[in-house]
Order: sequence, then structure tokens, then C-alpha cells
Amino acid sequence: MRLVRLEQARAIVDHAVSHSPGPMAVYVTDDHGELVAAATMDSAAHDTRLNAERKAYTAARSDAPSTAALADRVRDDPVERASFDSFFSFFRGGVAVFEGERKVGAVGVSGLPGVEDDALARAAIEAVGLICR
Repeated sequence: MRLVRLEQARAIVDHAVSHSPGPMAVYVTDDHGELVAAATMDSAAHDTRLNAERKAYTAARSDAPSTAALADRVRDDPVERASFDSFFSFFRGGVAVFEGERKVGAVGVSGLPGVEDDALARAAIEAVGLICR
């Protein structure tokens, strides 16, 4: 079983930090939502690390390719949304990482507007030769 490797996770973190337009946190997990690598930039808001962790956890553990896709799927069904793991996040910025067809991990970015969090996570994943959907 192959999961996101430490060197890949660190490269994702480095790419996100060096390309971020502002202070943020980035969290990279394996496919179970467990930490592989993370960083919180200087001046990032206090809650960004936890939010990045929750986004990565959600993208890793849900069957959706991203927190945005999951939120879209359950937007009109509060009962289904309430049935999920209480640590799940429905904010943009959590993106599953694939190698071929297999999910190998996830990235969560927090601290920027949601669309930018999502775009930065995707760019960092693709920069290391992995796939996001």
C-alpha cells in the first residue's frame, strides 16, 4: 500500500508556503487523515492550522475529491450534513491527493479566501507530480 511519502508531503508544504499570497497554514495527510507534514506561516490567524487540518482530514476520509465537492453534494440536505464525522469541514481548501486512481492522501490549506485555499492546494499537489480531481 503506497501513501503520500514524507518527501512529497514536504514538497507540497514548501510549494504552498512559497507560492502563497498571504499567511496561511497547510496540512498534508495520508489517506486516513493522519499528519505527514504541515506548516503555519508567520502572521497566520490562530485558527488556520486547525482549519487546514480539518480540511485535509475531510478530503482524506470522505468519498469526495475535495471539501468543495462534498459541500456541494450535501448543501441542500442538513440531515445528511449533520450525519458526517464532527471533525469534517465543508469549507473550500481540502483536496484529496491521488496517484493514478488510488487516493494516497490529502492537502488542507486555510487562511486565504476559500477559492484561493483550494487553488493553492491543487497547485501544490500538481507541482509534485500527483493528481487532484
